[in-house]
Amino acid sequence: MANTYTSLHYHIIFSTKNREPWIVQGIEQRVWRFIGGIARNHQMTALQVGGVEDHIHALVTAPPTIAPFQIAQLLKGISSKWIHEEFPSLHHFGWQDGYGAFTVSKSNIPEVIKYIENQREHHRRKTFQEEYLEFLKANGVNYDERYLWGLTSLVATRRTLLGGFLSRH
Repeated sequence: MANTYTSLHYHIIFSTKNREPWIVQGIEQRVWRFIGGIARNHQMTALQVGGVEDHIHALVTAPPTIAPFQIAQLLKGISSKWIHEEFPSLHHFGWQDGYGAFTVSKSNIPEVIKYIENQREHHRRKTFQEEYLEFLKANGVNYDERYLWGLTSLVATRRTLLGGFLSRH
């Protein structure tokens, strides 16, 4: 084959650290636009970026030279630095350590765009945790829930285990 042709679309999802509600409505549009600019500045196209106070969704088209982990790393790293500089009152802001990345076929792009656009309405009925678990299950991703939600859930899991141990002894 003389040339390489690709059509790679990724739905990237990540939350704020401990799902803290840092991305308030007053700044969210600026954050979404900035994340779109990060994609553009790194040879990608952000087809849609959105979310709510505690997490984002980004539908990104990327060349084959950029792996999904690099997309998440760029979006999170550069936006975190910008948020700290642009909004000094958010000095405790941070993104979670991990992320979800799911491939999207070209025929499903309009549906995913609409899904991202309607995040606020969607989350009137469902928490981020419920949504994220549905994505993992629908895509056949194996996971261990003890490590899914970060330090907060690890502490809660340890308390639950310790409480059960103490009640038996």
